[in-house]
Amino acid sequence: MTFAFSTLGCPGASLDHVLELAKGNDISGLELRAADEEFTNTGLTAAQRRELRTRIEDAGLEILAVSSYVKLCAVEEQPLEAHLELAADLGARGVRVFPGDPDAGTATDPGTTDGPTAGEIRALDRVTSAPRDVHILLETHDSHSAGRKMAALCTLLDTDVPGHSAKVIWDSAHTWSHGETPAEAFELLKPWLEFVQIKETDSRQKYRPVAVGTGDFPIQDLLETLEGTDYPLSLEWELKWHPHLPPLEETLPAVRSWVTA
Repeated sequence: MTFAFSTLGCPGASLDHVLELAKGNDISGLELRAADEEFTNTGLTAAQRRELRTRIEDAGLEILAVSSYVKLCAVEEQPLEAHLELAADLGARGVRVFPGDPDAGTATDPGTTDGPTAGEIRALDRVTSAPRDVHILLETHDSHSAGRKMAALCTLLDTDVPGHSAKVIWDSAHTWSHGETPAEAFELLKPWLEFVQIKETDSRQKYRPVAVGTGDFPIQDLLETLEGTDYPLSLEWELKWHPHLPPLEETLPAVRSWVTA
């Protein structure tokens, strides 16, 4: 089993610090949060991109995703191509995007209606026109947090955009918060799955992220579901948005114990 973490868990940290965290915790992959205040952003020059890629590769790490805030179903224009170009330059597997469908709140679950929402049609158009040498990695999030909704969107992509580059990042806490067991969500998402995000959450606190070992996320059920597979497990530690959480320096060793216990 290979482990990764998102730099969302160490907002504003230097590349040196991220590499040190990875080396000290037997980490093999990274999700690089893309934002103006981070060392990963679309404003990097070609030379800066080469240096960043070289340093990460020399550390023996793989970039699982450039984590953008692109909303694939949004009405407004989205900087998808700029992030795909950045991911290609860095040698990443793909670009993390959110569904962000503004129409999903009033629509029946995709796959059970006569057709897609307007937002999903926009997503189809964006995937159709995007370069296909880097994956578009749809995270189970916001409007499509449930595995059944993400699977329906991906099935639609398979039908309408054959040969598309979209795959899925399974945020396992999100599907669980929408009533799906790990086994149920995995069966739904397996045809498109790229890697799995984990975090500790507490259903008694509206699925609020909490310190490892203090919530009730069914980590054992998830591990049993993934037994025999080789999907990387990536810790999406949302310290940027939840400052009550302990730092990654404490969390990464705790997560390894949590997962391997």
